[in-house]
Order: sequence, then structure tokens, then C-alpha cells
Amino acid sequence: MKNETTGGQEFNPGEKQFIQRLRQHPKLWARFQSILELTGNADGPLKTADEMEALLIEELRALGSTSMNDFATQAEARVADELKGQDATVRSRKKNADVVVCLRVGKCA
Repeated sequence: MKNETTGGQEFNPGEKQFIQRLRQHPKLWARFQSILELTGNADGPLKTADEMEALLIEELRALGSTSMNDFATQAEARVADELKGQDATVRSRKKNADVVVCLRVGKCA
């Protein structure tokens, strides 16, 4: 790894680890960048404190939603792996609406 610095200072181990973990979650990386752009946007149009608060709340909600989606995706994969480990006959598949309609109506094409 390169000798990374910020403004002449080297990253400490915690900062390096944080960046490495964020690289594994590009959607979270984008959310954090968006929040930093809002808070450091001194050149943009002047906003009132209420406007900034509303924008930050919106971004924090989006960050929370992104975090929950990532968590749910990882949890689902982990549970599926555990079930497959317990019973090799376990299969995952998506719903097939055509088959459901076919079975209910009793007429299949």
C-alpha cells in the first residue's frame, strides 16, 4: 500500500481500516461523500440553517436506508448459506407468477 497522507499527515491505522471497509461498500462511500459535499460546500449557493438541516436529514435517511439494504443482503446470503449447510436439498428460487396462475386456474399453456 502506498504511503497515504492527508494534508501532510499520514493516515492512522483506524483511518486506513475505515477506508478499506468503505471500499467494500461503494454505495455507502457515495453517501458519505454526499454528506461531506453538503457540509463543505462553501462555494455553492448560500443556504439557511433550516435548508442545510433538511438536506442533511435527507442524506442521513438515505445513508440509513443504504446501510439497512446492505445489512439485509448480507444477512439473507448468510442465512441461505447456513440452510444449505444444514440440508443439501435446500434450494432458493424466485417466485414464478405464471406457474401460480397456471396451478390456480388449472389450465397451463
